[in-house]
Amino acid sequence: MNSTPASDHATRNLSGFILTRQQREQNGKLELIYWAATEQGPVRLVLREQECVCFVATKDFVKAQKLLSRKSGWRHAESILQDFEHQPVTVLYFASHRSLYGARDILTARGIIVYEADVRPVDRFLMERFITGGIEVSGSAADSMGYLDFCNPQLKSTDYRPRLNCVSLDIETQFKGASRLYSIGVYTEDQQLVFMVDEGGKNNGNETLRLFPDERTLLLAFLQWLAEYDPDVLIGWNVVNFDLRYLQETCDRLKLSLDLGRNHEPVSWRQARDNVNRYFALVPGRVVLDGIELMRTATYNFENFSLDHVAQQLLARGKLVDDVDQRGDEITRLYETDKQALADYNLEDCKLVWDIFVKEQLIEFAIERSQLTGLEMNRYGGSVAAFDFLYLPRLHRAGYVAPALGQNKV
Repeated sequence: MNSTPASDHATRNLSGFILTRQQREQNGKLELIYWAATEQGPVRLVLREQECVCFVATKDFVKAQKLLSRKSGWRHAESILQDFEHQPVTVLYFASHRSLYGARDILTARGIIVYEADVRPVDRFLMERFITGGIEVSGSAADSMGYLDFCNPQLKSTDYRPRLNCVSLDIETQFKGASRLYSIGVYTEDQQLVFMVDEGGKNNGNETLRLFPDERTLLLAFLQWLAEYDPDVLIGWNVVNFDLRYLQETCDRLKLSLDLGRNHEPVSWRQARDNVNRYFALVPGRVVLDGIELMRTATYNFENFSLDHVAQQLLARGKLVDDVDQRGDEITRLYETDKQALADYNLEDCKLVWDIFVKEQLIEFAIERSQLTGLEMNRYGGSVAAFDFLYLPRLHRAGYVAPALGQNKV
């Protein structure tokens, strides 16, 4: 941790790079929260009492006002903007995202076109300031536990590039029968550890293998280690939809909170609309980068994207098992008969991912892509979202609002 001590609420000016962004409602008010990496360590930027924005044609406003007359927490203002039919528009401001969505549904049900209601406030705040990844922060900051905490700072765009602190993560589990967590491996520039369940085992000074009597004790030790090491980035192979989902399900079973985020914040999950088995994870203050998704985004093409296959192609080495297709049985055998060998296997998987990321400069790719497009570092695909992020603020400065989805089709 390289954070510099600061007096409470001291004025700070520093450059950083946005890691994560989130929005939440506190007492009916919208808050935007950004975590950023800086040379002084991690910072949290909290912007309170923000508003959600959308637009309606001015000719429809009287009707819209009547339809929303029973709703509170909104206001309107005249605007110099117009739609693509060159008709003036009126701005609607809402105190919460929920209120905006409720109003949008009411208005569209009565035939009123609502413009730009789908733009997330946490994105709009950045794009209207032409902020993509790099930021200049100026404001009052309090020195919290391990990070600087800004409240309503001034933010400007900059070309800053960070040096990020990373952890490669991999878990090993029982494949058959009642699923069980065997171990968690972590690999960094200066630490290589495996946390493993061993009901009767005792730690004997092994620098890489730490034994715990049960899953609960293992998880608590891992979470404590992660909080102390405090990485900016977690990397892995199918890390969200296997490793993190499995850890979440295990924590749920044990009635633990999976507090992987900075400030001991839990993982926030979102399920894909088109695939009930696919999830997206927000870890406040830490970017989670999946090697498979990131390489596909970078247009890599392999016969298959298994870790063993990609590692063989790029590193000329692979997993420490002879029969990769039957690795579930081999992992269980190693757990029952040779825990050190399982630890070596677990750690080598972490190192394979680490070496792939280093060789192919995937962290640097994610940083540059975010700086160019305004998308989060772990937003894969997203060509339409990237276009919106760069196009909308320029469209507004040209005097227009974006057409609603499906409007003005050619």
